[in-house]
Amino acid sequence: MDTLLDIEAAALLATIGRPVRVVSLSFRIGSKSLEEVAAVVDREGAAGCDLVVLPETWTGPAPEGVNERTVATLAALARAHSAYALCPIYRREGAHCLNSAILIDRRGEIACVYDKVFPYWSEFKQMPTLQIGRDVPVYQADFGRIGMAICFDVNFPCVWQQLADRHAELVLWPSAYSAGSSLQAHALNHHFAIVTATSTGDCQVYDITGERILDERSSSSSSEGLNISRITLDLDRGIYHENFNLAKRERLLRERGEDVLLERCLPREEWFVLKSRRPGVSARALAREYGLEELRDYLSRSRREIDRMRGAALAAGDPG
Repeated sequence: MDTLLDIEAAALLATIGRPVRVVSLSFRIGSKSLEEVAAVVDREGAAGCDLVVLPETWTGPAPEGVNERTVATLAALARAHSAYALCPIYRREGAHCLNSAILIDRRGEIACVYDKVFPYWSEFKQMPTLQIGRDVPVYQADFGRIGMAICFDVNFPCVWQQLADRHAELVLWPSAYSAGSSLQAHALNHHFAIVTATSTGDCQVYDITGERILDERSSSSSSEGLNISRITLDLDRGIYHENFNLAKRERLLRERGEDVLLERCLPREEWFVLKSRRPGVSARALAREYGLEELRDYLSRSRREIDRMRGAALAAGDPG
């Protein structure tokens, strides 16, 4: 039984950094009615969460409009519990359809829509005709920047690079399968958190370091099982390369050690992670104040500058 001290400590931890409480629901496509799913979302929302994520096209192959029953039901629940919800469906648009992930905000309004850029082979045989997505948006939620990708997108690095270029901090990946280490590669290369919701009944969460920090699946032996995964992520944690940052880091920790924690060192990669120690303090903001450059920004700058220097070197060595 939790003691009062344990409860108070947990409550304090929940206010440090930039926490987001995520619930992922995973179950076989078409195996759950809208009423069953709505009841689970209602219960999880009432228990307290910031975001609920559902699997790819969880209602089945029949396309729906964004103002029809499925999205309207999830929107009402999001509004009732002041939570975000990601509702992936086949979305009808005129004479066509798209495989879409619809992000609903805390007011129950559609905040962002991502249309799958790389549908699977068989999806192109569907009727009505499937259209492909042409943009990879990132949405500024009140807790951080949310990006989305869907299932087969995992195989195409350009989608994930665009998410990084648009400064995604949390990527939601509804899918028909698990993908595993394919996702780990994207978290490792781009340093955003990834949360999955799958129709294979499992949820994985990858950290900004590329580490898999959660791997859960339905305990039911039936394919009708439902997996509910809950995790709190701190989107204020920052990851940095040691290059050009070590002296700045030591000064930061020396002068503001009561505010910022060196949470982890990865010596082989020469990376480190900073985290806030107390409520009201942003570790990433303090790191910027002390001149530290985040790893993703450092790598982008390195590419630009080294490409420029490579070009100059090639031009200098060209006798023509």
